[in-house]
Amino acid sequence: MPSTIRNSLLWILDAFEHEPTYMRRRMFGCDAAYLDGLLCLIAADRAKPFNGVLVCTDCEQHAALAEQIPALRPHPVISKWLYVPQDDPTFESAVETLTALVLARDPRIGASAWSRNRASAPCRKTDCPFFIDVYVTCTII
Repeated sequence: MPSTIRNSLLWILDAFEHEPTYMRRRMFGCDAAYLDGLLCLIAADRAKPFNGVLVCTDCEQHAALAEQIPALRPHPVISKWLYVPQDDPTFESAVETLTALVLARDPRIGASAWSRNRASAPCRKTDCPFFIDVYVTCTII
């Protein structure tokens, strides 16, 4: 039976509606946006830490994206992806920038679907200097 709970963040995905390769799918009880076959953004309207927008990207892209959009931080559960929580004061402007980057096909955003033949390791603190910097900064404060 389909869920009767509506995601209040679906407006984030409206920007992609006119794109011919856009697909919206449910993922983790949230709504995921695929463009050109790549998983790009997840609009998550659940309990923390799944309350905001998740940005599907590689660890190598974290620092560059966070420099452009300071509200981005590694997701506390899925550390290979970035995240802007809904309660961040810059949430709406961050989402506007993210959707523009996705529509521009920014190569820093987007993850291919996993293949059963290829193992994909999660981003670890030792792999991602940005993650370590954020962790150290938060620990010091």
